[in-house]
Amino acid sequence: MSLALIILIFLMTITVHELAHGVVAYLCGDMTAKQEGRLTLNPLKHIDLVWTILLPAVLLLMGMPAIGMAKPVPVNFMNLRNPRIDMIWVAAAGACANILFAALLGFMFRLIPWTGWLYGVYFNLGLAVFNLIPIPPLDGSRIVAGILPPHWSYRYGRIEPYGFVVILVLFWLGLLPRVVLPLVNILCRYIGVPRLMF
Repeated sequence: MSLALIILIFLMTITVHELAHGVVAYLCGDMTAKQEGRLTLNPLKHIDLVWTILLPAVLLLMGMPAIGMAKPVPVNFMNLRNPRIDMIWVAAAGACANILFAALLGFMFRLIPWTGWLYGVYFNLGLAVFNLIPIPPLDGSRIVAGILPPHWSYRYGRIEPYGFVVILVLFWLGLLPRVVLPLVNILCRYIGVPRLMF
């Protein structure tokens, strides 16, 4: 039962993240996520076989920190009322939702000190920090693209086809965890839960 609850928390972590993107996009004028039925807390609508299930499972079996992602919520930035500014809000929404969810789980951990709540905090903070890394197509790159002048934003976006390769290389070299985990621990301190040991 504990394992089932931990898996459910993991699925809700990615669901909350994607739902937040879709809701903010909808509020900013883009109906794409709503039309495709993605404005839901049903995890099955957000699961991707490879990125959500197979990749994290393989990494865990190898004794490595698991990374993964849900099926991205579709957003047509041209439908946003103010595409450059609204893109920043849409991109930041996922991480903000995960930090708020982590704070809720942290409260639950202080109330009932079950390790599963703590795993949930780490899942959410890890996903939030990881997605804010400014490597396309992660959310952090959308925020940077919205801030940069249009000319530089266009050039910056051209590296997106190689983004996942860069991320995987950084991960295998051990550089990605060295960036993500210390930032997760800073957030853990503010939420009031034990640090993640690594």
